[in-house]
Parts: sequence; C-alpha cells; structure tokens
Amino acid sequence: MTEATDIRRIASAADAARARTAVDRITTDGGAPAVRRVRFLTALTARLRHCLDRGGEWRLLLRVEQDTTAEGARLHASLSAAGSPAPDPVEAHALTCPLPDPPAHAGRRAAMPLAEALLRADEDTAAVLSLLDAQETLLQLHGEELHQTNQGVLALHSDLEAAAHTQRALLEAEQSARAEAERARRLLTFLGDASATIASSLSRTAILRRLSDMLVPAYAEHLDVWLFDEEDDEHARPVREHSAAAVAAARTGRPQCATANLGALPGVDGLPPSALSPRRPLLAVPLTAHRLLGVLTLTAPASGFDADTAVMLVELARRVGVALDNARHYERYRDTAEALQRAQLTELPAPPGLLLAARYLPATWGMNIGGDWYDAFLQPDGSLLAVIGDVTGHGLRAAVVMGQLRTALRAYAVENTTPGEILTRLHHMLRHLQPKLYATAMIARFRPGDPQVLWASAGHPPAVVRDVHGAVRVLDAKPGVMLGIPLPCVYPDHRADLPADSTLVLYTDGLVERRGEGIDTGIGRLCQALEAVSTSELEQDPDAAADAVLKPLLHDSERADDVCLLLCHTMKPPAPNRPAGADRSPVHHEPPGNRPSRGSVEVTRREGECRERT
Repeated sequence: MTEATDIRRIASAADAARARTAVDRITTDGGAPAVRRVRFLTALTARLRHCLDRGGEWRLLLRVEQDTTAEGARLHASLSAAGSPAPDPVEAHALTCPLPDPPAHAGRRAAMPLAEALLRADEDTAAVLSLLDAQETLLQLHGEELHQTNQGVLALHSDLEAAAHTQRALLEAEQSARAEAERARRLLTFLGDASATIASSLSRTAILRRLSDMLVPAYAEHLDVWLFDEEDDEHARPVREHSAAAVAAARTGRPQCATANLGALPGVDGLPPSALSPRRPLLAVPLTAHRLLGVLTLTAPASGFDADTAVMLVELARRVGVALDNARHYERYRDTAEALQRAQLTELPAPPGLLLAARYLPATWGMNIGGDWYDAFLQPDGSLLAVIGDVTGHGLRAAVVMGQLRTALRAYAVENTTPGEILTRLHHMLRHLQPKLYATAMIARFRPGDPQVLWASAGHPPAVVRDVHGAVRVLDAKPGVMLGIPLPCVYPDHRADLPADSTLVLYTDGLVERRGEGIDTGIGRLCQALEAVSTSELEQDPDAAADAVLKPLLHDSERADDVCLLLCHTMKPPAPNRPAGADRSPVHHEPPGNRPSRGSVEVTRREGECRERT
C-alpha cells in the first residue's frame, strides 16, 4: 500500500475555500462519482465552517491511500487544531471518498482559481440536480406503480372479502342443508322403527299402546284414537266427545289441523283453533286401510308441528291404519281357529282303574293353533285308546288335517283293531288325501286288568313309563316312519309292562326339543320331572301332577311349537265286595276335559291376551 499526504493550514475563510478547491481537484482527478464527490465536499465544507466558527488555526490533513489488493484508492480528510500533534485518522473521524482513478501525483497541487472552483461547484450541483431529477422521475414512476399496486391490493382485498362472504354464505347453506338432511334422516329412521314396532304386533291394544309410547312426548303432547268399530260394538266404552278436526277428518278422509296459522302444513286442511285445545294445535289424521277405520288426533308439543314432522305423522298414521286392519283380520282368524280347536277338544273319559290328565299349550309365536292333538276314548270291547299326534305346520290347514286324522282314527278303532293296524290305515289315508302333509302319532291301548300296554308309534317321540317304585324308563323301541311319507309301511305293535300304580306319559316334540340341543337332553329332563312327582299326587290329583311335569320343562320359556301331554296312571283294582274306589281317597276327580279352566281353548286365549299386553 502507498500513501501520499498533504497538510493545509486553515486560519481564514480564504484558506478554507482554497483547501476545499484543492480537495475538489483531487476527487475530480481521482474520478470520484459526482454524488459521492458532492457529499464528500459538502461534509468537508460543513467541518471547515465549524472550525472557523470556533476560531483559531486548524490543520487539514489530506491522505491518499492506494490499496494494491483492490482497484483505486481512497482520500481521507481530517481536521485538528494547529497546536496539537497529528491525530490518528480513525480517531479523528476522517472523511473518506473513493478514488477509482488515483491521481498520478498525490502530493500538493497548484490551487484551482476560486472562480473556476465556483463554476465547478455549480457543475457538481447541476449534476446532482440532474441526478435528483432522474431519481425524482424514477420515484414518480415507482409511486405510480405503488399506487397501481395499492389499487390492485385493494381490489384483491375486495375480491377476497366478497369471496369470504360467499364462502360464509355457502358454508351456512351447507350447514343448513346438513341439518335438514340429518333431521330428515332422523324422521325417516323414526318412521321405519315405529313401523317395524307396530307391524310386529297383531293386537290392536298393543299397537295403540306402542304408538302412544313412541309419539308422546317427543312428537305430541297427547294423542287420542277414535275407532269407528268400537262405537259400533254395544259392549264398547261410552262414546267420547271428539274435536271438530277429528270429525272433519272422519267426514272428508283428509288430514285436518286446527291452528291459528292456517296453511302452514303441506297436504293438511286448516281449521280454526279447537275449543278442546285452544292453545295447542290439533292434528287429526284418518286411519285408513281398505276402508276408513278411525281418526288419530295429536295435540302438538310445545314446539308445535312443522312441515316435515306433519308429513311423517301422516305417513305413520297410514301405516298404523294398515296394522290395525291386519290386527282386526287376525282377531277374526284367531276366533275361527279357536272355535275349530274347541270342536276338536276331547273330554277325557274316566274308566275304572285308570286316571287321565291332558295338557295342550299352543306356541307362543304365531296363530296359537297347530297340528298337535291328544285323544282318549273307549273301544267297543271296553279297552281304552290313548292317542297323541303332531301334524306338520301350523294354522288352519294343520288343524283341519289334525281333525281329519282324529276322526279317521276313531272310525278305524271301532273295529277293535290294534294300534299298529290303526296307524297303518292312517298312513295309507294320509298318503292319498294329503300327499304333501305329514304327521307323527302314537297310540297306546289299555285293557282292564291287563298289566301290559299295547302301543305303536309312527315317527313320534318315545313315551316314558314310571313304574311302581318311581323309576322312569323310555319306550325306546324303533318307531315306524312318519304318517304320509311316500313309502309303504306296516306299523308293528309293541308291549310294555304297566302294572298298577304305573304311569305312561305321551307327549309331542314341542315339550322336549330346544334349539341348540338334541332331543335326548329334553327327554332326560322329562324323565327327571316325572321321577320328582309322588305316587300320591298322581293318584289324588292327576291334573296337578301333569302341571308338575310341565313346569320345569317350560318355565318362563317362549315356545316356537305346540306342546301336548297325555298322562295315564293305572290304579289297583277295587277289593272284592266293595264298591269301586272304596280303597281310594274320597277326593272327587273331575275329568280334565270337563274343566273349562284347564281346557286348551281357554289356555290359548289367556296366553294370547298375555302376549298382546306385552
């Protein structure tokens, strides 16, 4: 690095002007940019003026440093009092100006005339002003660009605000649509669940009770059902007062709404507020199927009826009408079935030396009538035939076939034929009359004084025998095929010991069959139940004994099939010269068939009514 130093004494304004002129010359010769040169000279002039204001003599140190590691050089100017030693340039806060073209002689040069220096100052000022004009023009252009940019930003903000407003509106519309869709889904779900619940019952009482449980209080504060056939029944409850809306719905067959806001519900005729409910709207909907059955009147909840809820309630009322009509047809069908069953019931005889008790329990599901039956009657030779059977299927057809088999069996038994011969003839008859219907049956014949029983079976579950000591065994001889199977079959007769104080129990498969387990398990339970019954109970009250056998097998259980049981208990013969029954307890045994409270029809009706209440 090389250095050139020049020291000037400043004692007056003229010295300051000449020093400034010299510095101007150095910077001009060094090729300093005009703006940098003007800034440098202006700053130097300000310092010189400051020194003159303070008075005294000052020393201006000018030093040109040429840097070999970089292009060009730098001019450093610093002021200090004349009497003080030369200060360090850094500590003196020297002014610096770059010199792209270092002067050939950095030492003292001849001073430039003041006039020329003044003119050069004006040129520098003009150059700066020209540069300022350019910068001002450029600044104006940038200002215009900034203004345009601001306008664009404002427009963008306006568009964004409009887009945000549109987005909020769309979001609110979407939320509203979702809420409406969710509400419609809830209404449809309720309608489907309510329809399934109502359709699952065939009792009008149960249907109306379930309807009230579902609608009150969520969809109605109160409901009233007006069924026309109840008013036609002379045993029905007294006629109630009905609202004008209900009367209008019954007369026109159209839904009516008694409210101050007329026309608010679609598809519903409007009426003035009802005198029976002046503060709450009333919605009266006809209950229709093939005909007008009645009117359902709903008192609005606190929130009132809206359009969607009204549409749902009208549709639900239509389905309730269909369910009520089905229940009405079912009740008529059930009455017919019960009348047919009553005609098929057997009044059990009371032959000497034999006690009989029978039970028939219909299935808890379905029509309460099936093809299970029992029978007991005397043959011309004095013997007694005990019969139990099961026709496949349920309903009137099974009951009709059961009646045909019962009648045919009694007709064949008139000829004093054996149980096996009777079953053979029944099998032949069923194959020809009902080729697609099958049945199982078992017949046992008791002769007075005979310690054995003659029996035959057509595919029926085996009978069980309780001996005089209370031990129970199963008559497990191989049974023949079911009646009606398209195969020729001759049913053999079997004999089993049955002395006095023994019990033979005939039953149908509904007593011992359970889903998920074999029939042998059920037969085992039946044997245990029969073992638990005492001999005295069998002799004194065979009805109670039959109930005691049934109770552990059917305790609190639903039955998908009918249950039939026939209990036959043999007695010791009366002693000579003594009236029959003198050695027995004086308890009077009314034949089970003569006890209406124990009859199958009454049991069927009682259990059906119990199911309707649930």
